[in-house]
Amino acid sequence: MRVIAGTARRQQLVAPDGYDTRPTQDIIKETLFNMIQFDIPGCVFLDLCAGSGSIGIEALSRGASRAYFAENAKEAVRCIQQNLKKTHLEDAGIVLKMDVLNAINQIHEKRADIIYLDPPYASQIAQGALAALSSAPYVTPDTQIIVETSLDSDFSFLDSLGLEIIREKDYKSQRHLFIRKK
Repeated sequence: MRVIAGTARRQQLVAPDGYDTRPTQDIIKETLFNMIQFDIPGCVFLDLCAGSGSIGIEALSRGASRAYFAENAKEAVRCIQQNLKKTHLEDAGIVLKMDVLNAINQIHEKRADIIYLDPPYASQIAQGALAALSSAPYVTPDTQIIVETSLDSDFSFLDSLGLEIIREKDYKSQRHLFIRKK
């Protein structure tokens, strides 16, 4: 796992041991960032259920002004901190050592530009996090919410939250949903 582009390009990143986190493959990360590359410079980026922090670090490397990393697993938090230090991006990264719902309430930005949510696929975390984000003051109709999920996940609940899918990108075993407020 590595940083693909930007100031920290080619830096190898560490990931937590075991199966509790599922690092996004480099090819999927590269495809994602090719899709959002023009939205990254100067943005406020939220990496929720951050795991190793590779997605938020990629955003910082490509010019995001600030990135929040929400993660409650102790080993994963250690990896995020180590990766931020290794890439020299620690001044722009804010690590929130807590579950995603508490983290959403601890972010006090005027606006979040891009929010990346990568919860465990089989959990209800995505639904709870999206419900919290739908009423968060920093989520505007211009905020892009990207959810990494399994191919068979049901997001029919979005309409009741005032959210809508504006784009989908399928891969072999997962997909990215691009969501905005209505």
